[in-house]
Amino acid sequence: MIEGLGGGSDERLRRIEALTDTSLSQLDPDDLLDELLDRVRDVLRADTAAMLLLDPHAQQLVATAAKGLEQEVRESFRVSVGRGFAGRVAAERRAVSLTDVRPGDVVNPLLLDAGLRSLLGVPMFAAGEVVGVLHVGSREPRRFTADDVQLLQLAADRASAAAQVRASSIDRTAALALQRSLLPTRPVDAPGIETAARYVPGHDTGVGGDWYDVFALPTGWLGVVIGDVSGHGLASAVVMGRLRSALRAYSLVCDDPAKALSLLDRKVSHFEAGSLATVLYAMISPDHKTIRISLAGHLRPILAPPDEPAILAEVPVDLPLGLGGRHHDRRYTDLPFPPGAVLVCYTDGLVERRTEVIDTGIERLRAAVAPGPAEHVCTTVMARLAEERPGDDIAMLAIRRTDPHD
Repeated sequence: MIEGLGGGSDERLRRIEALTDTSLSQLDPDDLLDELLDRVRDVLRADTAAMLLLDPHAQQLVATAAKGLEQEVRESFRVSVGRGFAGRVAAERRAVSLTDVRPGDVVNPLLLDAGLRSLLGVPMFAAGEVVGVLHVGSREPRRFTADDVQLLQLAADRASAAAQVRASSIDRTAALALQRSLLPTRPVDAPGIETAARYVPGHDTGVGGDWYDVFALPTGWLGVVIGDVSGHGLASAVVMGRLRSALRAYSLVCDDPAKALSLLDRKVSHFEAGSLATVLYAMISPDHKTIRISLAGHLRPILAPPDEPAILAEVPVDLPLGLGGRHHDRRYTDLPFPPGAVLVCYTDGLVERRTEVIDTGIERLRAAVAPGPAEHVCTTVMARLAEERPGDDIAMLAIRRTDPHD
């Protein structure tokens, strides 16, 4: 087994200088990262080097640059935080070393196909938050040393700075700008209510018709929305943006979620002819004891009371929006929302699989939901259910009642 190569003080200095060379700063961000990965492989005597950056909406790491694993970047490989080798590094926020890589240690089969026997990975930080992972691999069994860890972390710090410059310099397309403006990284919490959300694109453009929203109303009620416009890409994202804005407006003029969805249905049928959408609109009462909910063709949410198994909420499902013709009466249901309970709303990309009936996915979701912090609920559900490369967009919203008074 090859031990980590430390070398004398002169050798160590050479390796440090290779990673901190000021001439690298003269390169544009993409060229800098490319050169830096070459130098990382050289100074650590590694066969591969790869950088994955964090997608904050999806809480997934996305392969961004690589040497020896270029196919990982070409395929835009994604892995959820907490899964596989890179996901473990990000979740634990520390260096992780594997001296004998086994199939269960990694998610990406390319690492095994490349014949890697040992891996070392470190987190990339910006403003104290994990923004990515840098890892190297060896085809020979190897025990990485503390020196190796320090050098790789030094490279990760340099790569993090370059990645931030790269991200800020890339021209965002109109579609991506629209999606990000309508999907905040984290919904705003209200006193006594804790929220967390995820959005994972199911296609290369990174935009689609799924959305979530949480907003306070003048009456003291809290509006909660999750919806899915059929289709993908810019066209669906534009319709989604219009529906989101319209529903916010209707919520100001009626305190009945079913009536608000009826108005939205008329808007879709008239102004968005040919579009079809499903929407869940819930209103949480000012005292947080009640969730008033209406479903326009949308999947029923999961409700997890404290100290009880999660259940599929007993809420009638009315017609989707945009079917046209006569507008049917829509209904709402009041659900109790005790302290500590969690409501999980989602779109079908989370539970639907081509090889099984959707009820199987819904039951899998129900079993994965348990009362706890909203962020933890999202992380747990995504780790257990979300595919790394979903065939459809995924939107998920968890709402937890935190105030202790009933």
